[in-house]
Amino acid sequence: MKTGNLAPKRGGLREPRFGSESRVDYPQKIRWAIAHILSTYNNTIITVTDITGTETLARSSGGQMVTSDRLESSPSAALGAAKKISEILREKGINGLYIKVRARGGQSASKSVGPGAQAAIRAFSREGFRIGRIEEVTPEPHNGCRMKGGRRGRRV
Repeated sequence: MKTGNLAPKRGGLREPRFGSESRVDYPQKIRWAIAHILSTYNNTIITVTDITGTETLARSSGGQMVTSDRLESSPSAALGAAKKISEILREKGINGLYIKVRARGGQSASKSVGPGAQAAIRAFSREGFRIGRIEEVTPEPHNGCRMKGGRRGRRV
């Protein structure tokens, strides 16, 4: 029988040490909210509600961040709006977000999301929020009402 060093090998399981040199962090309880991002080619509007969707916790838009109208939909304006909202949510103790991204949609409007949506999601993630689910909730028409413009469409 071989007798040698009986110390555990490197990388093996160790007991957590309590003291000044190392600290064991227990997972924090996550408080969730829903971030509704309406991103069009003219503006980006972010509204954060509680998990039921009834009470608004914070709200901001790209137009509050820039002075020029043409920059309201830019990614930098959406990033600024998301940072402003994240400060408000930190004070209220929210640390997790479900995200619902929406374009104008409907029968005659654009169904593609504007440039600010991706920047806003990236800003929330960079601020340290836990992202739970990202949904695309653009309204899709089911050929309900007749579009305006008459039988031959709008003549220019």
